[in-house]
Amino acid sequence: MITRKDEQIIETVEGAMGGQGHAIFNRFIREPAELYGKGRVFSIVTLEKDCEIGYHVHKGDGEFYHVLSGEGEYSDNGVITTLKAGDTAFCPDGEWHGIRNETDDLLVFIALIIYS
Repeated sequence: MITRKDEQIIETVEGAMGGQGHAIFNRFIREPAELYGKGRVFSIVTLEKDCEIGYHVHKGDGEFYHVLSGEGEYSDNGVITTLKAGDTAFCPDGEWHGIRNETDDLLVFIALIIYS
């Protein structure tokens, strides 16, 4: 199966997970079933300056962020660290995270949510 770029769903979400600004999701999958019941999100996410995915908890799943370009301030259970291109963060089931772009450059990362 091949999904061409022009077939992918691109969606702008205001206040993603309660965060400021908006997030642009390039969704690789249309339905969670495409992940064979193992997850629910597989997207490239773009955050412009002062935009964020709000601080949130994972229940019944965990989430990977893999940074493709730019850098972001990542909250790992309240501990703030900078993620840069090539870095990967994982938020396990029951833990909290969020990410914010405070730079002029776009922050672009892959988000993958898998079930516990």
